[in-house]
Amino acid sequence: MSAAMLSEPLTRSVEDYLKVIYQLSAAGQPAATSEIAHQLELSAPSVSGMVKRLSEQGLLRHLPYRGVVLTKQGRRAALRMVRRHRLIEAYLVRFLGYGWDTVHAEAERLEHAVSDELVDRIATALGNPAVDPHGDPIPTAAGDLVEPSWTPLAEAAEGARVVIRRVNLGDPDRLRYLAACGLVPGAAVTVRARQPFGGPITLRCSAGEQVISRELGLALLCEAAPRR
Repeated sequence: MSAAMLSEPLTRSVEDYLKVIYQLSAAGQPAATSEIAHQLELSAPSVSGMVKRLSEQGLLRHLPYRGVVLTKQGRRAALRMVRRHRLIEAYLVRFLGYGWDTVHAEAERLEHAVSDELVDRIATALGNPAVDPHGDPIPTAAGDLVEPSWTPLAEAAEGARVVIRRVNLGDPDRLRYLAACGLVPGAAVTVRARQPFGGPITLRCSAGEQVISRELGLALLCEAAPRR
């Protein structure tokens, strides 16, 4: 990719592609074009055409029969958008009274419009937070990001006491439900019981005893609570 091409601003469409590919490949696996199409609500031929163009620009690599992965340059551009999005979410929640269940859509609209200078000022106003309201890690201005290795609550042993660090969900209804149950980042939880065969999980937290599905338990990422 030439220096001239690197200096050209990316279009909103390209930024959306790179961010979605980053999210789909975060676990280390290539992003399938069918999943990209589903996430962006586009046709498979449209995605195939854009993947070819992004590959020609040096932003991603296409692995035949497997999917696509970001190049170093593509990952840098994707993390720039991830940083913007998560900082905007944090700002809207802390200073403008948005709920964590409604902030995602607003951040999606704003992330393409703000300047890098404004994003840096937002970070400073927030005290350079490490995570957004959902516990998702925020990349640094230099493009560094450490993805913590946390355990899904659904896999915690009975009797374990854990602290929720990240809620890996985007559905507003589920986020509102979890907030009502007190199951938010920073909450300490004790696993009272786990039913077999994917059954419900009984928890004790500050809001009292709660029963959640295994599906929700898989979305709550935790670490062991400090010894009291």
